[in-house]
Amino acid sequence: MSAEPIPTSPGPWCPDPMRQQRADYTLEDLLTLPDDAPRVELVDGVIQVTPSPTLGHQNISSLLWLWLHSHAPQYLGAAQAIGVRLSHNTSRQPDVLLHRAGVASVNSILRAEDVVLAVEIVSPGTRRIDRFAKPGEYAAAGIPFYWRIEQDPVHVYAYRIGDRVGPGGERQYELVIDGGDVIELAEPFDIKLPVSEITP
Repeated sequence: MSAEPIPTSPGPWCPDPMRQQRADYTLEDLLTLPDDAPRVELVDGVIQVTPSPTLGHQNISSLLWLWLHSHAPQYLGAAQAIGVRLSHNTSRQPDVLLHRAGVASVNSILRAEDVVLAVEIVSPGTRRIDRFAKPGEYAAAGIPFYWRIEQDPVHVYAYRIGDRVGPGGERQYELVIDGGDVIELAEPFDIKLPVSEITP
């Protein structure tokens, strides 16, 4: 009697190489990814698998989410690692964000117009993207505020949409404040954030 063959797993999900070459993935494709798909972002029709964050990165993210959740007014909600639709073929996942209240909790991708603040915590592997690519994309999509948080030591750079425009006519962020002690801002709400409270 011969043994039955052991069923083999098809393996972990990965993007289709042909579709990656054609850069024709859309936001609708993101909504139908299987449960075992890794965390991804969609950039100009190409799916990009995001690297696993470090413990320090996640601790800062969690502490900031908790602080925003506890201090933001009722018309704003805080969230972590939720997709934001920037165009029909681009979606990013800010580490932390503030969104307008009333967004359905079943949503896994928010509209850019529902996002008030996008926050990225810079890791060694994401420096160029977090410092240059994402701010340009968030500003072009009309997200009013952007924070970049550097680690070791923790330092917050807070930006708001300004009147300055880029070469393509898109609006750009202007630095409002940066510091490693206390961040005091009047927008998007009255903020007095001791950086020590988001430092692991």
